[in-house]
Amino acid sequence: MSDISIPGGRIRSFIERIENLDSELQELNEQKKEVFSEAKGEGFDVKILKEIIKLRKQDQDERDEHETLLDMYLRAMETAEKEPEAKAA
Repeated sequence: MSDISIPGGRIRSFIERIENLDSELQELNEQKKEVFSEAKGEGFDVKILKEIIKLRKQDQDERDEHETLLDMYLRAMETAEKEPEAKAA
């Protein structure tokens, strides 16, 4: 085992960089919560804001496909509700 050397300094460097990134992510997530809280305080619906963010991440083709499928499923559900229910045996 003494023939194998482990670059401890390099390992420490990776670990510290990852820990710093985790800390930055935590801070950014807190800032994000604060922005949503501010928007909510001004009367905006946070769920809708999150939906808009989600949609803006998609390209137009993905959006169109999503809207088409959503519309198709809703229509299928509405059609099923209008059909008489089968009686239980």
